[in-house]
Amino acid sequence: MATLLADTGNADIGLLRAVNGLAVGAPRWLDSAVSWIGEYGILLGLAALGLAAWLRARRRPDAPVAVAGLLWAPLAVALAELANLPISRIVDRPRPFVDHPELVVLVEGKEGTLSFVSDHSAMSMGIAVALLLVDRRIGLVAGALALLQGLCRMYLGVHYPTDVLGGYALATAVVLLLAPIAMAVLVPFCHSLTRTALAPLVVARRRGGESGRRRRGRGAPARAARSEEPARESDLAA
Repeated sequence: MATLLADTGNADIGLLRAVNGLAVGAPRWLDSAVSWIGEYGILLGLAALGLAAWLRARRRPDAPVAVAGLLWAPLAVALAELANLPISRIVDRPRPFVDHPELVVLVEGKEGTLSFVSDHSAMSMGIAVALLLVDRRIGLVAGALALLQGLCRMYLGVHYPTDVLGGYALATAVVLLLAPIAMAVLVPFCHSLTRTALAPLVVARRRGGESGRRRRGRGAPARAARSEEPARESDLAA
């Protein structure tokens, strides 16, 4: 597998050169911006989306289930990263700039590390897929950020396109295949939290509370009965 992935005559290196070649004539500020975005910015953006999804999930009728799905996101990413440890050792693929010194490398400290699969791509797509299962709108935004993450890793010259696709596939498989098992544990856990002092982490407090709604509900029939009394008296008079 390592020999196949190291093939320099396929479309893999061709696409990498096309994306990484954009950095050749780019201004320094753009290279710095892409470097920060590709290393930290997108992951921070995904964390912010996760926070927004949590605030929305707490207000849903199925809040414990939705919050359980959000808890699965970081757990799935951690499992995908653990799964990548033996995969990267088996494939044993060096960084693209090792075999292709003509590439522009915008990230330091990657020498001696392995390329397949892309950790950043796996983390980004894992969060995106998990969010998509809970909140479609936020999940689609997260998916766009995950795709941008892959382009940034190629622009920086630290991953082949197949490294990025491998990260996407690994994270998606972990999230979807293990979700039923994870939810079987996380949903009861979140339901149990609703009976503790940590309940606001799972279910948002509603204005007025249930007692207020009950009072309004009891008052409505009384008002309706009072409004019908004049009509009954007029019928008797007739």
